[in-house]
Amino acid sequence: MAKAEEVIRRKPPEDPPGDEGLPPWMATFADMVTLLLCFFVLLLSFAQQSEEKFRDALGSLKGAFGVKEVRAVSDEMAQFNTSSEATEKMASSISHDQRMLLSVVMRVKSMIEKMDVKLKEGAGVSADRDGVVFSASSAALFKPYTAELRPEASQILDAVIKVLKDYKLNLVVRGHTDDRPIHTAKYPSNWELSAARAAVALDYIVNKGGFEINRAKAVGYADTRPEVPNDTEADRLKNQRVEFYMHMPQRDAW
Repeated sequence: MAKAEEVIRRKPPEDPPGDEGLPPWMATFADMVTLLLCFFVLLLSFAQQSEEKFRDALGSLKGAFGVKEVRAVSDEMAQFNTSSEATEKMASSISHDQRMLLSVVMRVKSMIEKMDVKLKEGAGVSADRDGVVFSASSAALFKPYTAELRPEASQILDAVIKVLKDYKLNLVVRGHTDDRPIHTAKYPSNWELSAARAAVALDYIVNKGGFEINRAKAVGYADTRPEVPNDTEADRLKNQRVEFYMHMPQRDAW
């Protein structure tokens, strides 16, 4: 009788460990699919939003990508009152433009990452509601106190050409300096120097990239639009820059 009870109380042997269960890569794949699902649900929700809500949502997306957005509130939009069909059409049109600009931002950021270390210094990208600004250090593009291109400047200018070939955008090249005056035989002031650098950069893009000149402008701002205060040597170097503003063709921008 005791042997019978011992047999009843004896636990069944545990199954030996095996290879049962999902492979480890399935967890990563499931996470990726979930993220893609959330992304497309978010895009679908945009189609049901007003323009103002759409811009707010897009601004949040840009913030997540580290992109600065400059938005101006229009009085006309505040007073805008129309049918839901017209609103959806407007939102659809804006979403296309903004998605394209966000794609340009990510493209430029990817190009910056592939550049040489010295060219990355002072390089950056930002966006507003009409276009994308790709900023590069003047020291990476030009020899000191001149508008003569450095050999390595082609990496930056060729990157601009690639973006302009893939997206139908117009271009404004903006030259900037710091607040220290310059006076040479060729450049009497920072105005001439900044304008000459913008013109030289644009000339490279037009001639090598085959970009239509009627879709481009070059302008010099000297020290009138500093990125940061001219308080230190490092900040002055930041203000010595050339900006490539790639914007929507229907919008004139300086």
